Order: sequence, then structure tokens, then C-alpha cells
Amino acid sequence: MENQTSPFAYAPAPESRSIVDIAPSYGLFIDGEFAEAADGKVFKTVSPSTEEVLSEVAQAGEADVDRAVKAARKAFVKWSALPGSERAKYLFRIARIIQERSRELAVLETLDNGKPIRETRDADLPLVAAYFFYYAGWADKLDHAGFGRRTTHGHSGPSPKPLGVAGQVIPWNFPLLMLAWKIAPALATGNTVVLKPAETTPLSALFFADICRQAGLPKGVVNILPGYGDAGAALVAHPDVNKVAFTGSTAVGKAIARTVAGTDKKLTLELGGKGANIVFDDAPIDQAVEGIVNGIFFNQGQVCCAGSRLLVQESIHDELLDSLKRRLSTLRLGDPLDKNTDIGAINSAEQLARITALADKGEAEGAERWSPACELPESGYWFAPTLFTGVTQAHTIARDEIFGPVLSVLTFRTPDEAVAKANNTPYGLSAGVWTEKGSRILAVASKLRAGVVWSNTFNKFDPTSPFGGYKESGFGREGGRHGLEAYLDV
Repeated sequence: MENQTSPFAYAPAPESRSIVDIAPSYGLFIDGEFAEAADGKVFKTVSPSTEEVLSEVAQAGEADVDRAVKAARKAFVKWSALPGSERAKYLFRIARIIQERSRELAVLETLDNGKPIRETRDADLPLVAAYFFYYAGWADKLDHAGFGRRTTHGHSGPSPKPLGVAGQVIPWNFPLLMLAWKIAPALATGNTVVLKPAETTPLSALFFADICRQAGLPKGVVNILPGYGDAGAALVAHPDVNKVAFTGSTAVGKAIARTVAGTDKKLTLELGGKGANIVFDDAPIDQAVEGIVNGIFFNQGQVCCAGSRLLVQESIHDELLDSLKRRLSTLRLGDPLDKNTDIGAINSAEQLARITALADKGEAEGAERWSPACELPESGYWFAPTLFTGVTQAHTIARDEIFGPVLSVLTFRTPDEAVAKANNTPYGLSAGVWTEKGSRILAVASKLRAGVVWSNTFNKFDPTSPFGGYKESGFGREGGRHGLEAYLDV
């Protein structure tokens, strides 16, 4: 870096914290009101970049879950009876308020989650509003979604009906976006919701509760219960919940599937991934490097569909790696509120310990580790962007989901070998293909066992496009017309 008198000295561009007003404490949001937990328990939520306490939050227990489900059940009677065009008005209103308050919500999300403000401002918040707008548009068109019964004439029969109360449990990596993925289709189809945000990122969900009040949403239609795993387990097991939606780890997903087994609850699971990013020798190198960086270092790699395995055709391995290392050396790690920051903080001390342990294991198993020269801040949870070369499919880092800014580089010679290596995983959420040839993209994509395959791009999301996985990455689809089906009795 140049000395401070140089005209090229680094100039930070921090977003102001004063945009968002965080209260010292928050209650649970049940039946349109904020309330204390039945047993009075609270927990603190901290900012991962500084470890400062942001607020104290009520911790939901079993009694609170019961209270919230009862409120949602009561609200369901009137909410489900509303014409779709009336439900749409509320969703449109919520979407517009999200847009109006997007700057405030972006700062809040960055403080509570640790991801860079550039991501919350330019990716998360526009998508959150887009999902609510998109499903608002569906609310009065469910008769035409093609989910009704087939009649003798081949036309859809009566329109599908909502299921009832949806119990939804979301993760900490995209707190507000995962909330939108869950709540928007549930409300559009006439269901009511009890949502449990992750314990490390409860604030944006609680701000969303305030948006529901601002939009005049009827009481009890949306209920928000911050808390730990026990609250999530109680929600999933509650006998009066008709639909369970979960995004998170495969281990918890399996436990939820066991709980729901034998009941008539509908279930969708969006779990872990170990996405392969496949780069062929005719790919545009600079474009591919940007896609690789976006694929694994976006949100510090804390993305279930991250491109955490890079499969490079042997003939371009050295050229691509040189270019990738040069690019990683330009990434800026630091204050997530600085608009220039590329790499923010890891979400929690627990997650940092997991990433560190798996990266150390990669080194111990003989893979070669490389990180750019990178100064880590004194306080907070930080991990430098890291790549491993000399990785084989036997390495733990090539098999286990690390959920951090760690890239494993493998090579291949032929398209068949690339497909075989890409599919050699218990997961099946995402993949990327980089090549100039359209025919090769289609041929390879059709053989990849992944729910979403990106071609010459990565981590592109759109509310009209369904998202979900195969195998241990879960089942069911969120987004698009397909995302409605999980919330309807078809």
C-alpha cells in the first residue's frame, strides 16, 4: 500500500451506522404484538466484525411456540378466505416498504451478519423486495398455476387450497433473503406463518415484523420467534403445524425429516452443498476468474450453493491459477460497513472454529494451502480467503462442506471425467460450467446431478427461477411457480 501522503492512499468509505436505530432489547412477535418469552429468557446478538453486543432478544421456548401456532391458526381462518387479489395488496405493500427501508435494512443485516454492505445493499435487499413483488403477482392467479385437479377434458379442476400453518426455520447466512423465500409464497397461497430466525442473526426478522405492522398485515398472519435449536425443534414437532420449511445443515435436515415422518405435514428441505465450478480450456479466463471468486468468496463462502470445488482442465491449470491468485491479492478484507470491502467477517466464533479446523485438516492431509498477504482485524471473527491445490477426491476438504472462504482446486482431462468428479459428492445443489461452446454447456449440464447449473456465471438468483437440490442437499423447490406448490394442497 502507498504511504499516506500519496494521492493513491486508501480512502475508506464507511456507510453510516446512524441509518439504523437498534433498540436495546426486542421481544418475540406473536399475534401482531411484541412480547416477552413465557419463561423470561433472553440472549444477546453480537456483531461478528467487532464482537460488540447489538441487542438483547427474547428467547422463544415451547410455550411461546404453542402461543404463536395458536395465533397463526386463528388468523388462518380469515386470511385464507381473502380473495387472492386482497392478499396481493399486502404483499405489494410489504415489498414497497422493504424498498423504502432498504438502506436501513442493509446496514442492519451487515451489522448482525458480518457480510459486506456492498452485498446486502446490491444483492440481498433488491432480491428480498423482488421475491415479495413476484409472489404478490401470483396471489390472484393460483387457479392458473396448473396445480388443480385434472378433469376429463384435461383442464385444471378447482383451485388448490392453502395448507394452514407453516413452520419455517431459516439460517444465518442470508437472514432476510431466506425469510423472503419462505414467507412470500406462504402468504401468497393463503397460509399463515411461524418463523424462527437463526440465533446469531435475529434482528432483520424482527425489523420485518415491524414492516408487517407498517403494512397493516392482519394480526397472527406472520409470527417471528427468535431462539435456539430447541425452539426450532418444538415448531417442527408441533401437532398443529401443517407445513415445515427448513434451510440449513444436512444433519439438522435429517433430524427434521425423522420428526415429520409418519405425520401428514408437508416438508421441504434446502440443505448443504459442495458445488463444482468446472472450467474448460476454451473458457474466457478473466471472466471465469471473476465467476470463481464470486462463487466461493461471496458472503465469505457461507453459501450453501457456493462453488467450493474448482475443477480445471489440466492444460490451463497453471494459467488460471496465476490469474486467480493475482485476483485474490486485490480483494479487500475488513470493516463490512466500508463500501470497498470484498470480504467481511465470519458469522460466529463457532463457524470460524469449524472453518479453521477443516482448513487445517486439508493441510494435514497433504494439500497445498495458499492465501494472499492479508492483515486480519484485531477483534471479530475473520478468515483470509484461502485456496488449496493438489487436492484429490479423497481429501476431506473436497468432500465436506466447509461453509467458508476456502476453495479446493482439482483437475480433469475430459468432459466425462469432469462430470464424474463433479457428481462424486453426497450433495447436489449447484454447479457451474465455463466454456465458449453452447453445445458443451448443454451436454455437461444435462449430466450434472445438481438442482441449479450456471453457465459462464455463478450465484445468479431470480425469483422466477426455482432453486433446490438433490440427494443430501434436500428436496422441494423454492422460487418460481414451483415454489408455490409446497404451500398448496394439490
